[in-house]
Amino acid sequence: MKTRYLVLSSGEVFEGYAFGAECDAVGELVFTTNMCGYIETLTDPSYAGQIIMQTFPLIGNCGIIPQDFEGDCLARGYVVREACDAPSNFRSEGTLDAFLKSRGVPGVMGVDTREITRILRDRGVVNALICDAKPASLDDVRAYAVRGAVAAASTKRRVDIPCENARLRVALLDYGAKRNIARELLRRGCAVAQLPHDTPAEAVLAGGFDGVMLSNGPGDPAENAFEIEQIRLLMGKLPVFGICLGHQLMALAQGGRTKKLKFGHRGANQPVRDLKRNHTLITSQNHGYAVENEGLPGGLRYVNANDGTCEGVDYPALNAFSAQFHPEACAGPQDAVSMFDRFVAMMEGNANADA
Repeated sequence: MKTRYLVLSSGEVFEGYAFGAECDAVGELVFTTNMCGYIETLTDPSYAGQIIMQTFPLIGNCGIIPQDFEGDCLARGYVVREACDAPSNFRSEGTLDAFLKSRGVPGVMGVDTREITRILRDRGVVNALICDAKPASLDDVRAYAVRGAVAAASTKRRVDIPCENARLRVALLDYGAKRNIARELLRRGCAVAQLPHDTPAEAVLAGGFDGVMLSNGPGDPAENAFEIEQIRLLMGKLPVFGICLGHQLMALAQGGRTKKLKFGHRGANQPVRDLKRNHTLITSQNHGYAVENEGLPGGLRYVNANDGTCEGVDYPALNAFSAQFHPEACAGPQDAVSMFDRFVAMMEGNANADA
C-alpha cells in the first residue's frame, strides 16, 4: 500500500496509507464521534473546507449509498483508522475509496485517530495537510482559512420541491442545506422553495411564503454580512426557524455575538438541556462556532449539557426560534424532530406553538 502522511500545522507527522484521490490537500482538521452515518457525514455541506476525521475505527463497511447523500461532498480530506474495501449492504453502489476518488478527496488510513483526537481536544482545532511527501515548509498550511464557504455550498438557483396537497409554502434559504430539512418539511405538508444564500429579503417577502427556514452551513457565521442583514429584515415579518448556521446568523441579525469553539461539537450523541421543559435531548451536531450566551438577544432556550454553550434561542416577539443542533438529524437521534411541528404550528397561526 502507498504511504501517505497527515501533517498537522503544529508539526506532528502521522504516517499512514493512501486511499481516495491521488492529490494533496490542506484543510481545517476536525473530528466527529459518529458511530454511524459516515455517508451523511461525507455529504454534509457544513464540512466545506475541512478535513474530516472519524473517531469510530472502521469506516466504509456499508459502502456508498447515493440515496443517503445529504448534499455535495465538499470536504477537503478524510482520515480514518481503517477503511473497509469489501462493503456488504444490498443498497451499496460502490466503495468508500471509489467515492472519494470520484469527488477528488484524498484520504489517509492506518493512523492513530485516538491520538490525533486527543491532540485536537487539548490544543483545539488545527490546520492539516494530507500529502504523499513530507513538506519542506508548513507556512501554507498554517495560513489556510475557510473562506467563502457558504457561497460554495449553496444552491446557485431556485429549486422548487413540490408537495402533494401542500397546505403551506416555505422558503428554505440554503447556506449549505442538508436534504433532510426539506424532507421533514414535505412530511408535514409544506411545499419548499430552496433559495440561494444571497436571495434578498424583499424577494422572499414577495414570494407568497408562509414561513422561512434558515439552513445549516459551513464557515464563520460573522463572514456573511449580507445574509445577516436579510435575516434581520425577515424576522418579525414571517415565522422563521433557523438550524445550525441559520441559528447563528439569526443571533447576529439581532445584535448577538458568535465565537469559535476550541474543537467544536460534531457527533450524534450531544446532550442538550431544554431549559423551559427541564429535560435533556440527545442530538446530532456539526459546528465549530457558537452563539455567545452573554448579551444574547431573545431568550436562551437550549444549552449544551457538557459545556453550557448556547444551543437554541426563542424569539417570541418575532415569531421565530432557532437550534444549534440538528433536529432533522440524518444520521442521528430523533429527539428534537418535533421542532418542525412547532414551526408548522407557527405558520398556521399559533404564535405560542412550542416543541
